[in-house]
Amino acid sequence: MSLEIVTIPCLADNYAFLLHDQASKETAVIDAPDAAPIRATLDSRGWTLSHILLTHHHWDHIDGADELRSAYGAKICGAAADAHRLPQLDCALTEGDFVTVGGEKGTIMDVPGHTIGHIAFYFPGSRAVFTADSLMVLGCGRLFEGTPRQMWASLCKLAALPPETRVYSGHEYTEANARFALTIEPDNAALLKRYETIQDMRRSGQPTIPSTLAEELATNPFLRSSEPQVKAAVGMDGAPDVEVFAEIRRRKDNF
Repeated sequence: MSLEIVTIPCLADNYAFLLHDQASKETAVIDAPDAAPIRATLDSRGWTLSHILLTHHHWDHIDGADELRSAYGAKICGAAADAHRLPQLDCALTEGDFVTVGGEKGTIMDVPGHTIGHIAFYFPGSRAVFTADSLMVLGCGRLFEGTPRQMWASLCKLAALPPETRVYSGHEYTEANARFALTIEPDNAALLKRYETIQDMRRSGQPTIPSTLAEELATNPFLRSSEPQVKAAVGMDGAPDVEVFAEIRRRKDNF
């Protein structure tokens, strides 16, 4: 049986995600931007927290972690490579390691680019990948530490997951990302339709997350850097995929 996943808005535009296993009653949280809304959600459901799974070291993903550990006795897990700038880790993770929530294993994926030590958590049984600020819905994270080559390799790794995989990213940036995507592919019918849906969802206060990987492959310009029509759109016919990605990222940085 797959995990129950609950989306929790935090801070101005962050998300945390609870993963709950009904049989064992174990509950994990992906990232901890702010303890208060996470605690309120746990308490309203009568759940306790067993694991705090951190994707990267930025303050808006970790600031609530120590309070949550103190409140629930939860174990903090994060990238071994980032242990020096994360809260004290109970489990230090590298690519290919597993975390277990109830009866389901989640695989650790190394996805540098936004930061060097960024990881994602892939739970195949729940058809879900938690990508935080690596692959974002209709976008990707700004390259604060990594190179375009690193981020492109990370995106290609995530793009190889099954297309029905649901993508849970760490921020509500989707509407702005869609506006940028339309500057690259203004005639992409799937993107135009998706933009309308996103606008409707935001007007009614709904999260636009998760999406599916299939939707991202059809509409996310960063994942589409290898497509001939995208290369043509940025004036880079025949250029290496990573160079096209770098140009699209440069444009987004200045959008």
